[in-house]
Amino acid sequence: MNPPESSESSGNGDSRGTSVIVNAIAVLRSFTADEPMLGVTEIASRIGLHKSTVSRILATFEQENLVERDPDTRRFRLGLGLIAVAGPLLAELDERRVAYPVLRELAERTGETSALMVWNGSESMCVEQIASRQQVKHTAPLGARYNDALSASVQVFLCAEQPDRVRALLHSGTISLPGLDETSLEAYMLRLEDAAKRGWAVNYGETSIEEVGIAAPVYDHRGDIVAAVLIPAPRFRVSQDTLQNLGEACAAAASKVTQRMGGVPPH
Repeated sequence: MNPPESSESSGNGDSRGTSVIVNAIAVLRSFTADEPMLGVTEIASRIGLHKSTVSRILATFEQENLVERDPDTRRFRLGLGLIAVAGPLLAELDERRVAYPVLRELAERTGETSALMVWNGSESMCVEQIASRQQVKHTAPLGARYNDALSASVQVFLCAEQPDRVRALLHSGTISLPGLDETSLEAYMLRLEDAAKRGWAVNYGETSIEEVGIAAPVYDHRGDIVAAVLIPAPRFRVSQDTLQNLGEACAAAASKVTQRMGGVPPH
């Protein structure tokens, strides 16, 4: 059963306008790197809106090239018009501009994909990527978002959060940790401490059995973490010895980005 559309038919003009904007944003956020193609019914079910509401929003987005419709399946994907919207932000994102040559150097050195991640308070998001030249590789597509506690970049960003904030994010499910209980929570907090001391975090096939992720923090002039350098790599290519080498290379690249930004690691 579809939910009623009361939010659009009651209340004053301001509240109706706000509701429309919130709904439109929810539609855009329903698309992910794992599920880039969605139908109206799927989106409506996912975000709790009536199908007719979703259809109207998508029709408007399609006119503005923010979404595209597949002519065969009639399902939608995000459109190139979003690049025009996001372009000015990405162009002015200092971390991205400064990190780009370092990421290229890191990809050449390791033979693996390199990426730059930023934090929105509850998700790690990819804003730049240099793909590996190898035939078998793992990538972090631009715009991809991650909220799994075991993701390497998520670990890096949670290292910068207050312990109470980390616990709240995990208990609320905003950050996902499989099998969460008090024992696993305390073990995870110790894991974050170890990652902070080591200078890089690792996800050794824990979120995907085929992939290893390694991430290291980038700091600003206040000593705050503002980004993370990430290396996603196929697990079959990463032995324990290779893991150490990749971790050191990732940390060195993150340190270089920090220096180029005029940042300083905390003492």
